[in-house]
Order: sequence, then structure tokens, then C-alpha cells
Amino acid sequence: MPDIYRVTLKSLGLLTLGVGLSACSFEPPIHLPASPDKAGYTAAPAPDETAASPGKGGGAQMLDYGKNLHQAWWKLYHSPRLDALVALAMKHNPTLEYARAQLHQAEAVASINASVFYPQVSANLGAQRAKTSVQTGGGKSSSYTYSLFTGGVGVSYYPDIFGVNRLVYKSSEAQVEYQRYQLEAAGLTLSGNVVSAAIGEAAVRAQIDATQQIIQQERKLLELTRTQYHAGSVSELNVINQQAQLASSETLLPPLRQQLAVYRHEMAILVGSYPSEWHDKPFTLEELHLPKHIPVSLPSALVKQRPDVQAAERQIRYAAALVGESRAEFFPTLQLTGSFGYASNATRTLFSPASTVWSLAASLLQPIFEGGRLDAQEREAKAVFDAEFANYRSTVLGAFQQVANALRAVQNDADALAAETTSLDASRQALDLAEYEYRTGATDYLSLLTAEVQYNDAKIAYLKAQAQRYQDTAALLLALGGGWWNQPVKGVPAALSPVAGGQAS
Repeated sequence: MPDIYRVTLKSLGLLTLGVGLSACSFEPPIHLPASPDKAGYTAAPAPDETAASPGKGGGAQMLDYGKNLHQAWWKLYHSPRLDALVALAMKHNPTLEYARAQLHQAEAVASINASVFYPQVSANLGAQRAKTSVQTGGGKSSSYTYSLFTGGVGVSYYPDIFGVNRLVYKSSEAQVEYQRYQLEAAGLTLSGNVVSAAIGEAAVRAQIDATQQIIQQERKLLELTRTQYHAGSVSELNVINQQAQLASSETLLPPLRQQLAVYRHEMAILVGSYPSEWHDKPFTLEELHLPKHIPVSLPSALVKQRPDVQAAERQIRYAAALVGESRAEFFPTLQLTGSFGYASNATRTLFSPASTVWSLAASLLQPIFEGGRLDAQEREAKAVFDAEFANYRSTVLGAFQQVANALRAVQNDADALAAETTSLDASRQALDLAEYEYRTGATDYLSLLTAEVQYNDAKIAYLKAQAQRYQDTAALLLALGGGWWNQPVKGVPAALSPVAGGQAS
């Protein structure tokens, strides 16, 4: 049997053996913890409806368990300006652009690793002119000049005997999916930051307006007190106390204005602008509407809907592939090479049958002694796998904790706003009555000052409770995953596609 056929048969035999062996995976089994069997997120049953109170943002909220969440979750606030702001951030935010680039990089690496499954084919064409010296008998030497023209095709291939190539590609695929979920998480975080900044800006603006109204009212009371002092109805101490109360209220404005500036600057950065270039008018609570119906996914679906949990799972699969790679490196590596071409001293005879040259080769590399390197690599890979599995469990538990906290916050915020509304109404009535009695001389200034302080505190507390409902509602929607899985274009990550429209309740 000619040598070429022997080599070919041996190579095919090794390749067949490799296909059989590669079916045996070196990866450790992955047994993810099951989702809780309970239908709810908290130990005590959560009500389906929150408390209601009069005023802006005081309406009852319905928790629709088992309902699917709209992808553009921020549309539940029914604010066209907020929708436009989120869309602007999705288009220009540098953090999101970085996440997109990371995904594209991972996809390119996966394509590079996929190329090992195919034979590597290369062509060459060369021309050489050389002079050589030849020793002859009697110590004489002679030289001659010649030309050499070559051309041919070379092929090399690494049969995946023990599945190393498959494991390398599998790990790169896991990284692609990981970066895709990281992109989704970045988009979800970005939309949450925009909504949070808009609500925070609106809340601070409302507190500034309320504080300015309080200051204006206190100035009127100061003028009234001065008038009564000049008329001899009250002592100078009343005037000084009212001046102190006015100054105390005025000290509240600079910190609030600083908070407003911080929110404005944050908004500029989120949409990819410099703070000096951001001139959009501030948000107000009047243009934001508290979502009436909140779709709440069931616990069994939460794991699939949280991009951070899905990203953590892909890291486990990546680590499992690394363990497989480290184990497979203990076994031989086969390389098959072949070439066919022409070589001649003259171009006119380069492609003649007599000028053909070829070669076939097979090499098998078996590690024997590596100084403990392979064992250490396997231990490292196993440690990475254990760490990623623990990180997955931590991420899942954190996700359920966030949803449970947000659910309780939405319910408690409604109760708190109802209580603050009652307190504000009572303190307003008390202040109106104290002002009337003070003007008519029926009460002393101390009673008026006490009612004034109580009303001021109640007004600010009411506005904070009102804004907190908006913030915690957004936190619940984000904790549930934000609806990114409802993609307008199948197979395209929500953070990569245009912001979806549609109806929201």
C-alpha cells in the first residue's frame, strides 16, 4: 500500500476516534437552584390594591399578578417628555455605547474561535534568484546561478478529538450571551436612572416652590407682627422670633437648589451631554402620572426576566466550559497538514506534471510532564466555576429581595402618603385658625409659631412622600426586569433596538 494511503487511513481512524471521544463532555454538570414554589414574594400575602388618598399621586395602585410587563416600562408614567428623554439617553449615553461595543467584541471573538472547526487553507506563490558555490575534487570550487519558481496550496486541520475546540467555542458563545444580557442590564439601569433623576428633579422643584411659598407667607406674618408691635399689641420678642423663623425657612433653599443642580447635571450626563449644554426645562410632578396598574411577574418567571440573573447564569456556563478545557488538555492533540504545488527552475515548466510537489503529515502531541501546570489550571477552573455558581445564587436571592422590598415599599408608601395628606390638611387648618386668632388677638404668638412650624414640616413631608411613591413604583418595575424580553424585533436586544412604543396602562 502506498505511503499516502497509509497516512490517510490512519488520519481517518484517529478522526473517527476523536468524534466518538468528543461526545464525552469534560464539563461539570450544572444544576441551577429552583425558583420558589410560593406564588408571592413576601412571607405575608401582599394586597392586590394599595391605599388611596386625595391629591396628586394619591390614587390607589392595582398590583396585577401574573401580567406581562411592557418593554418601555417608563411609559406607565404617561409623560411624553419622559419618553423622549429616555429615547435620547438610549441613543447617546456612552455607558450604553460601551456595552454595545463589548457585545460586538465578544461576537468577534466567538467568530475567531469558530474558525478552528474548519480547515485552514493558504496559497503561496514565490520566485527566487540565487547563486550557490559547489566544492569539486582537487579543492576546487565552482558556482552557478539559478532561478526557482514555486506555487501551491497548503491545508492544516485540527480534528477535535476530545472536544477542546468545541469547549473553547462554547465558552466564547457563553461570553456573547453574557455581554448581550449585560447590554440589556445596562439599558434597564439607564432607563431607571433617567426616570429616577426626572422624579427627583420634579420632587426637589416642588419642595423649592413650596418653600418659597412658605417664605412668602412668613414674610407677611413678619410684617403683621411688626405692625402689631408698633401698635403695642405684642412684644419685640415676637418680632425677633418671627424673623428667626423666616431665616430658618430661607436656609432650606440653598440645599434644595444644590440638589436640583445635581439632578440637572446627572440628566445631562445620562443623555450624553455636558452640564453646560443641558437647557431642557425641569420636570414637575404635574407632568408625571402615577401608574395605576402595575404588572407583577410571578416568582417562577422572575429568574428568566432579570438580565443580571441571566448574565450570571452565562458566566456559570462559561466557567463550566473552562473546566472542560482544562481537563481536555491532559489528552493528545492531533494536527493534520497537507500541501500540493509546483516547483521549477523555469516558468515555462512550472505547471508541468514533472514539477508537482506534495506532502501529507499527521502529528500527535501528548503532554507528559508540565511541572504541575495542567493540574493547577484545572483547580483554577474549578474554583472559577464554584465562584460563579455562588455569584449566581447571590444574584438570584438579591433579585427576589429587591422585588419583595419594592412591593412592600409601594404598599407602605401609599399608607404613608395617606397619613401625610391627613397631617397636611390638619396642620393647614390649624395654621389658618391660628393666623385668624392671632390677628384678632384671641391667641398669643407662640401658638401661631407652633402652627406655622408644624404646617411647614407637614408640607415638605407630604411632597417627599408623594415623590417616594413615584420612585418606589419605578424601583418595583425595574426589580421585575423592566420588560426587556418583550422585544419589538425578534432576536434583537431591546437596548440595541429603537425604543418601543405601544399602549401602557
